[in-house]
Amino acid sequence: MKNLFARFAQDTSGATAIEYGLIAAGIAAVVITAVYSLGSKVNDTFVKINGELK
Repeated sequence: MKNLFARFAQDTSGATAIEYGLIAAGIAAVVITAVYSLGSKVNDTFVKINGELK
């Protein structure tokens, strides 16, 4: 039983998975922010082009 707890304490695979998850969440937040900020600029450009074509 003592050996089982020692192996469990030294297992770091769960911590690595959590770290990768946090990195992925951070990258997703940056991408969402960039798309949101660029989306409004692109929309304004298309509205301007549409107005000039009329």
